[in-house]
Amino acid sequence: MELRHLRYFRTVAEELHFGRAAERLNIAQPPLSQQIRQLERELGVTLLDRSTRKVELTPAGAAYLDRVVAILEAVEDAGELARRIAEGATGRLVIGCVGSATYSLLPALVLTLGAALPDVDVNLRGEMLAPAQITALLSGEIDLGLLRPPVDQPGLVTETLRRDRLLVALPAGHRLADRDELHIGDLRGEQFIVHAGHGRSVMNTVLAALCADAGFVPQIRHEVAETSTLVSLVAAGLGVAVVPEPTATLDVAGVRYRRLPADTVGVDLVAAYPAQPESALIGRALTVLREVARTPAPRA
Repeated sequence: MELRHLRYFRTVAEELHFGRAAERLNIAQPPLSQQIRQLERELGVTLLDRSTRKVELTPAGAAYLDRVVAILEAVEDAGELARRIAEGATGRLVIGCVGSATYSLLPALVLTLGAALPDVDVNLRGEMLAPAQITALLSGEIDLGLLRPPVDQPGLVTETLRRDRLLVALPAGHRLADRDELHIGDLRGEQFIVHAGHGRSVMNTVLAALCADAGFVPQIRHEVAETSTLVSLVAAGLGVAVVPEPTATLDVAGVRYRRLPADTVGVDLVAAYPAQPESALIGRALTVLREVARTPAPRA
């Protein structure tokens, strides 16, 4: 038995006429009759009562038709689903995101993805440090990462989305809070709040390099896992922090953001994803992501 036997039977059962059914199927009538008889022999039942005047379904044929219709529709649905997945129009997408972009980028990304890919189940993992995202990408836990470079692991592809300027987050009553712009050297002797990356946090590396160029080593008072916690501790007066500009989206009371000079090195935001297998869904998501990432970061 092949699917064509089921399609032939369904057409004959709908038309109750071999001539019209053959026309619909674009085949000759004798081969169609032979195929239906072959199906009946294989099943061991009579599906159609034939006479010179009419064709009728037997009770067995009527019951068989219900199942045949369900089978053929399921096959068609399976094919359509496979095509939509291959085209990236449906499926599941898990996105990881660093803390500074979680609050500035993800809300707009979710809305735009929802409009562009309504049949895609999007799952978000915010506040993920870059090392954790890389591990998750390699293990298949997430499909797309939004993080800070470098990403030098084999098997991962990256695309730079934008460069973010750096800000200093200060308690509202801090001695430097009234300045429009700060230099990193102004923070000598301050207590810093940083991300807990076990020496692998990208922002910790950037901070250490900036301070080294200014001739001092930053004094780390607190290490935290989430950007929201970092900003909250700054608001509590427990220290200062150097953060990417999108962090200013977290408009926490008691925090003032001040820019570093324009020639101070910034930090890139990149999209990272596995090189293989190629994914049409990732391609579609990247198209949306490029559009959203072009939106300017909030000003301090």
